Amino acid sequence: MSLLFKGRQQASSHKVSVMQRFFMFFADHFRQGINSLGELYRVPFASLMTIGVLGFSITLPSTLYIMVENTEQVTEQWQQASEISLFLRSDVNDTQAQQLIGRLSSWNEINSVEFVSSQQGLEEFQRLSGLGEALDYLDENPFPPVVLVIPTSKHASPKAAADLLDKLRKEREVDIGKLDIEWLERLYGLLSIAKELVYLLATLLFFAVVLIIGNTIRLNILSKRDEILVMKLVGATDAFIQRPFLYTGFWFGLLGGLMAWVTVTFILIWIGWSLDAFMQQYQIQLDITGLNIQALVFMLLLSVFLGLLGSFLSVQKHVDEIEPK
Repeated sequence: MSLLFKGRQQASSHKVSVMQRFFMFFADHFRQGINSLGELYRVPFASLMTIGVLGFSITLPSTLYIMVENTEQVTEQWQQASEISLFLRSDVNDTQAQQLIGRLSSWNEINSVEFVSSQQGLEEFQRLSGLGEALDYLDENPFPPVVLVIPTSKHASPKAAADLLDKLRKEREVDIGKLDIEWLERLYGLLSIAKELVYLLATLLFFAVVLIIGNTIRLNILSKRDEILVMKLVGATDAFIQRPFLYTGFWFGLLGGLMAWVTVTFILIWIGWSLDAFMQQYQIQLDITGLNIQALVFMLLLSVFLGLLGSFLSVQKHVDEIEPK
């Protein structure tokens, strides 16, 4: 019975010991994290300079990326850019044309189908050409019936629209199919170049951020060289010594991400006022999207990662070089 009691007592003391170590671990991290934030507060000008560099470095590519994404949404409203014109054979009557429209309307690649009869085509040409009654002297209507096909946004890219055109040309009622591929390729090519430039700019700026934060942490380490030497002499582990500097990088990243979010918000609101007046001339509704919780979380995670990466690289190099002689 006494052995059972002792076993339970040892298990209980071991459990308390594990819980104490767990609590002490997080208490130690919390203390070092708050102390590192206090270090930033004690040198506000230098801290704001570093936070500003990180924040503005994330602001520029983030703003450009959101604008490119919104531009793609605007191009989806310009569906006539990928409109396919199907000129039907001269022997196709209205009934056969309606049967073709019924088949095409069930295709997943097609958003809408519009039929323009020969007579409608002639009347539109008379109205736009200015020839007026001169066309009444024609022996027969030279305009074939036309089916206008607008692909879905998923199939509006140059490659997908061209594939859809090849498929439509195989229909027995179709004589000629036309698509302005050059305009589509030019439009999507510009958007692709813009995205590539945003990615390249973001990479260069993020690399510069890592270097700047790494250099800031290096100077911080060198200013505390004597303190680090004493800590190593009394037996402090490298992890314990490095932790405050890593937390400094964390705070730089978090505060820089918040600054970037606020700056992007103001920039897009300011740009949005000008774009609204411009887009109204083309009867296009533009609601700038991208400023949501997911974007905020992504920007914070990215900035924190850059801050931790810069501090980690600097800590690994410079703290290890400080050794008691």
